[in-house]
Amino acid sequence: MKARIIVAIGLLLAATGVLWTLQGLGIVGGSAMSGVTTWAVVGPVVVVVALVITYIGFRRLRG
Repeated sequence: MKARIIVAIGLLLAATGVLWTLQGLGIVGGSAMSGVTTWAVVGPVVVVVALVITYIGFRRLRG
């Protein structure tokens, strides 16, 4: 997989994790996920995984 695609996937996944966190905390409403604490826990985990994926992509871009 090309490094730019890996970075793009990582960034999109991070944005998704942030959205899930905000929905779980009840900051973003209008969804069945809003106010459900499960998403407030799952979201940050997804963000951490996404940051690792993005880091791997950036390392491949450099080298």
